[in-house]
Amino acid sequence: MKKFSHKLMLLIVASIIAILVSAAIYIAVPPALNGQKLILVTGGFALSFITSILILLFVNIIVFRKINRLLIMVKNFRLQSDKPAIYLKYGSNEIDNLNTEILAWADDRKNEIERLKKLEVYRKEFLGNVSHELKTPVFNIQGYILTLLDGGLEDPSINRNYLVRAEKSVDRMITIIDDLEAISQLETGELQLEPERFDLTALIKDVVDAQEIKAMERGIILTMTNDNKSVFVYGDRFRIRQVLVNLVVNSVKYGKQNGETKIRFYDAGDTISIEVSDNGIGIAKQHLPRLFERFYRVDKSRSREQGGTGLGLAIVKHIIEAHNQTINVMSTQGVGTVFSFTLKKA
Repeated sequence: MKKFSHKLMLLIVASIIAILVSAAIYIAVPPALNGQKLILVTGGFALSFITSILILLFVNIIVFRKINRLLIMVKNFRLQSDKPAIYLKYGSNEIDNLNTEILAWADDRKNEIERLKKLEVYRKEFLGNVSHELKTPVFNIQGYILTLLDGGLEDPSINRNYLVRAEKSVDRMITIIDDLEAISQLETGELQLEPERFDLTALIKDVVDAQEIKAMERGIILTMTNDNKSVFVYGDRFRIRQVLVNLVVNSVKYGKQNGETKIRFYDAGDTISIEVSDNGIGIAKQHLPRLFERFYRVDKSRSREQGGTGLGLAIVKHIIEAHNQTINVMSTQGVGTVFSFTLKKA
């Protein structure tokens, strides 16, 4: 259906009023004035048309001024949302434009409500996970201390052993708290990066040397390619080392016996793409979208046996995003996993 502009509609309405007034004059003119009927009808048409135009213009100015104000107000409210639809197509009809803005605003509100619902679910999961992760070492410490207080302190066969175990549980709690603090600081921007130009090849060699013994204990071969030349990138060397260590440690922990973990990098234009890959057990497809969430574990029992906090990949993601770069994961069960991220060339 064709839409008319309000100006054309104004002319149509004024014309209809003028025609009706002219018809009324034509009917009402007495026979004695038949000679002047044409002049009266024409004059009535012109006068009523002009009068109608003036009245409708006045009303139009007032109404559409208010509509424009309402349009601006709705648009401003809409643009205050987190992810508004910034580019909307406007036409010449102000009412249609207002309708477009209201519908877009309603759609933004709907999306925001859905996002808040997801955040609420995530918040509840996060609080439950924090409680569970901290409860385990706290209960362990409590058990060791109660045993010592009940007489174990005087028993040389267990006193030192239980104190060592309690210390390990304390260390686990400290690790969890430190990791949570690091994520919080990265999210809020409190943790400032210290970017510098550094040799990526040398850093990877350092990480491989540091993790080689752990890999050998599990019979995993840890190697790097591209080790014959220096490649310089720009970033926070300490934090990028933290990223590489996290990825390599995860690969070794969850890799298969006598498997292999490789670190390699490629030229990707303005960036260098770094990959940490293995031929381990792999990750099921349904877990991949949530892999970088705090405390998310693919295999909860196995992860806790390995001693992880469940925060390593969340920290990795935040560090890479703080560098304005991206990290991705590809995995196939029974085949292996590849983590890849980018760094800016120096």
